[in-house]
Amino acid sequence: MTASDVTMSNVTANRVSGGGVWGAVRPHAVRLVAAGLAGAAAELCGLGLIAAAAWLIARASQQPELAALSVAIAAVRGFALAKGTLRYVERLAGHDAALRALAELRGRVFDALAAARTGERLSGRRGVRDGDALTRMVSDVDAVQDLLLRCVLPGVAAVACGVAGVVVCGAVWAPAAVVLAVGLLVAGVVLPGVAAVAGGRAAARAAAEREALAVRSLDVLEGAADLAVFGASGRFAARAGDAAGRLARAERSGARVAAAVAAAGFAVQGAVVAAVLWAGLGAGVDEVGAAVLALTALVAVESVLPLAGAAQRLREVRPSLRRVGAVLAAPPARAAGRPVRVARGPLEVELLGVRVSYGASVALDGVDLRVGRGRRVAVVGASGAGKSTLLAAVAGEVAAGSGAVTVGGHVLGDDAPAQVRAAVRGLTQDAHVFAGTVRANLLLARPDAGEARLRAAAERARFLEVVQALPDGWDTVVGAGGRGLSGGQRQRLLLARALLADPPVLVLDEPAEALDPVMADAVTRDLLSRPGGGTLLLVTHRLAALDAADEVVVLDRGRVVQRGRHADLLAVPGAYRDLWDAETLTA
Repeated sequence: MTASDVTMSNVTANRVSGGGVWGAVRPHAVRLVAAGLAGAAAELCGLGLIAAAAWLIARASQQPELAALSVAIAAVRGFALAKGTLRYVERLAGHDAALRALAELRGRVFDALAAARTGERLSGRRGVRDGDALTRMVSDVDAVQDLLLRCVLPGVAAVACGVAGVVVCGAVWAPAAVVLAVGLLVAGVVLPGVAAVAGGRAAARAAAEREALAVRSLDVLEGAADLAVFGASGRFAARAGDAAGRLARAERSGARVAAAVAAAGFAVQGAVVAAVLWAGLGAGVDEVGAAVLALTALVAVESVLPLAGAAQRLREVRPSLRRVGAVLAAPPARAAGRPVRVARGPLEVELLGVRVSYGASVALDGVDLRVGRGRRVAVVGASGAGKSTLLAAVAGEVAAGSGAVTVGGHVLGDDAPAQVRAAVRGLTQDAHVFAGTVRANLLLARPDAGEARLRAAAERARFLEVVQALPDGWDTVVGAGGRGLSGGQRQRLLLARALLADPPVLVLDEPAEALDPVMADAVTRDLLSRPGGGTLLLVTHRLAALDAADEVVVLDRGRVVQRGRHADLLAVPGAYRDLWDAETLTA
């Protein structure tokens, strides 16, 4: 497993078991309540502003004494200032709470997905694809923000303003309150219900197509080189284009529903205002009262119109919330394991009849191998011999179909204690460079490492000279996957991160890959001469530096066919000497 995988696994259990989506929102509930109260107060001030302004303008047309208008003038000013201030507070508190909750939730989803991926590797089952994981990390988690800001907060403000509007109209003329209440029910309950039902199918289809598009797009982007080699770029790009077209059609369908509901809402608003005004004038309400009734009804209905969009958006985000909830509610991919005491320093590693298969292909076929504490063992063999699978089995990244792997006397498996799993770390084929600074990528292995340790690890990996040549040194930002670095520089960064971890068992899969032969041999010799404080298992295809290894293990078709010192293996005919001769001829 990579250093980053292990670092994250140490906090996964605590973060994932925090109550799902609500567990991420709960710590910020006070800010959300403050935002809701501020939003409701802002809507009330808006209603008060319109009602006071309507009364002021209508009453001023009757040319009364100025003193009769002074209270209304002060009220208009006060409501106007308060509305702007409260709206600012609502936006600030609401977005602050939502973004904080999103940051916490995204971390929990990442941890849950990382734990699930590790369990999938151990059990051999097929799980969430990269594109689907990306959708859950980005789009699905972002849906929580919409739930808070576009569904919950508008609902609170609409209820407060609607009730206040009914009260104001009732104070002017009681029957007008009944007419307004009916209009509010239509605009705030019936239309949202229609929007949710009519837009639900389009929303579900859009969510599914968005997930499919993420999968197809990631296939095209990350597999561009392989697709080009096999001449499949056009076919996969066409599939991504089809997914994008289906998503666009689903979103257009939802947009048509939203537009129709919005038009119906404006029609209801106009009808309510006309009905309140007509009924009030017919009952003999004077022009001042009529103006207050009409504009109050206008603002009250307007405040509940966003509920239709909120209901449709709620229907759209429900699939995302279910997927996020499913990720967080899934049982741990691996049991936490009972606490055990793992001996300090290097640990013994033993494989007992380990067999690993990928479908019909056998990668390891009954491997028996014991590596003593502190031993430096090189694993070699032709391509496809099972070298990387052996390291992955020791690192706990693949499950043994039969047999067992023990680390420090403890069986490594699905229910292995966390202390045992964390004892094996290093550089494997799926090691990843994250988008961020060079320093941050290295500190994934040991967050508390100081400058001296960073420099020592980088120097051993021949990465220090690269850092010194970068424009911002340790703080140079690299892209996801190591964009901005050459293949050799990326490999040295990953090796430096593995060396910085310095675990009890260090596994290195082709640590000198992408380096020139002279540097590759120098790095390999250095690793075998002074690996650090742990037992070392190193896979390599270069044999020139293996005289520094305590033992060389030769694999062929998933079996151990030779083992011994470099010089001893060269002295007898066999697979190792064949590999040596082939390397010598191509040198």
